[in-house]
Amino acid sequence: MNTLVAEFRRLGLDPEDGEGFFRRAAAAPIHTLGPLGPAMAVAADFLNRRPNESAALFVHLFSPPDYTFPTPPASPAARLFALPPNDAVDRVSRLPDVLLGDIVSRLPVKDAARTAALSRRWRGVWRSAPLVLVDADLFPAISAVSSVLAAHPGPFRCLHLTSSYTVEFHGLLTSWLQLLANKGIQELVLVNRRWPLDFALPANFFGMATLTRLYLGLWKLPCSVGLPRKTCFPNLRELELCNVIMESRDLDFILDRSPVLEMLHIHGSLLKLRLRLVSQSLRQVALIVSFVEEIFVVDAPCLDQLIHSEVGTPGASCSRIKIGHAPKLRYLGFLNPRTHVLEFGNTIIKARARVSPSTMVPSVIFLAMHVRFGVRNDLKMIPSFLRCFPNVEDLHIWSTKTDQSAGKLNLKFWHESGTIECIQSHIKRLKFHDFRGGQSELAFLNYFFESALVLEEAVIHLDAKFTSMEEVDS
Repeated sequence: MNTLVAEFRRLGLDPEDGEGFFRRAAAAPIHTLGPLGPAMAVAADFLNRRPNESAALFVHLFSPPDYTFPTPPASPAARLFALPPNDAVDRVSRLPDVLLGDIVSRLPVKDAARTAALSRRWRGVWRSAPLVLVDADLFPAISAVSSVLAAHPGPFRCLHLTSSYTVEFHGLLTSWLQLLANKGIQELVLVNRRWPLDFALPANFFGMATLTRLYLGLWKLPCSVGLPRKTCFPNLRELELCNVIMESRDLDFILDRSPVLEMLHIHGSLLKLRLRLVSQSLRQVALIVSFVEEIFVVDAPCLDQLIHSEVGTPGASCSRIKIGHAPKLRYLGFLNPRTHVLEFGNTIIKARARVSPSTMVPSVIFLAMHVRFGVRNDLKMIPSFLRCFPNVEDLHIWSTKTDQSAGKLNLKFWHESGTIECIQSHIKRLKFHDFRGGQSELAFLNYFFESALVLEEAVIHLDAKFTSMEEVDS
C-alpha cells in the first residue's frame, strides 16, 4: 500500500481524498488516465451502487490478494509425517513413485524440496514430480523463485506468481516466462503487484504452448502484430483475465489460436472490446464489469453459458449482443434494456417487434435480466426480449434503482402486450431481486402471476431499504 500512496503523490493526487479522487477520475475520459483507467470505471460502478464506501473500494481495487485466485493444489498448511504416532514402520516411503510425487506436489515448495533429505528413497522425488510453486510460500525472497525455477527440470504443474512487490519483479519476468516455456507449464496465475498497472507482458508470454489454465491480473496484453502465425496455445482450456488492458485484436489472436479453449472469463476490461466468438470448444463466456462494444456469437456449437455484466457508468453506450449459431446455449445473462441491443442476423429486436423462428433461441432455459422498472422505454423492451427465448424455465430479474417514473405503464400495459409464451407455458421458477414496492414492479408481478400457468416456485428478495414486514405491507 505504501507503494500505491507514493505513486498517487507522484501523479499529484491526494491519497487521503479517496472518494473525491475516485469521483473525479471516474468522470474523466478513460484514455487520459493511463494505468489508472481500468480501476476508475470499476470505481464509478462501485460508487454509483455504494456511494459511502470509497475506503472499501480503494482496498478492493488496489489489493490484488482480495481478488479470487484459483486455488493451488499445494496447501500452506500441509505437513508430511512418514511415521504416524505409535507406528515404527515408514509406510509412506513404500508407496509407488507416482503417489509420492503427488504427495510432494501438495506441500509448500520449501517443504517439498526438503523431502530429498529424508532418505535415499525420497532423493529424486521432488525433481521428478511436476513442480507446484506458490510464491507466497517464499515471500519476500523473490530470488528464491528464480532458484527454484532454475533447479527443477520441469514440467511445472502449477505456478502462482501473485505476491511480488519488489523492483526486480518486472525485470525477472521475461526470464521466468522463458523457463516456463522451455520446461513446460500447465497452470499459471500471474498478477502484477507493481506500478504501472498497464505494464505489458513480455512477448515470450505467447511461447507457453503447454498451458492448460491461465489467470492474468493487472497486466497489459502484449501486441500480437507481427507474431508468427504458428504461435498457438494448443492445450489451453481455461482463460481468466482480471483488470487486463487489451486490444480486441490481441484477445482475438489468443482465442483464434486456442483450439480447445472451454472457459473464457474477463473481469474489469475497460477498453471497449469487440468479441467475436468462433470456436468449436467454448462452453462458458463471462464478461463481468466490462466495457464491450459487441459480442458476436458467430459459430459456437458447444457454448452453454454467455454472461455479460457491464459497468454501470452514466451515459455509457450500448453493447450489441448478436447471436448467430449457438444451438446449445442454455444460460444467458444479464440482459439489460438500457445497455444491450439484441440482434439476430440482421434483425435488431425493438419494442413491440414481431418475433419469428429466426429471432428466437429455443435452447435458452435460464435467463437473467436487469430492469429499471421506473423507465418507460426499458419496460417496453421486456416483452420483446422474453419472446426471443420461448423455452425459459428459470427467470431471474434484478430491479435496478432509478429516479424516473414509468408513468402509465400499469397492468393494462402488460395485458395489451399480449401473450408471452415463456411466461405462460414454460417458466417454473421466478426470482425477483431488490423489490422496492413500486407500482411498475407490482404491475409486472400481477401480470406474471396471473399468466404463469406452470409456475412452481417464486422468490422475491426485498431491497435493503426494508427493515420489517410492516414496511413491506405499507
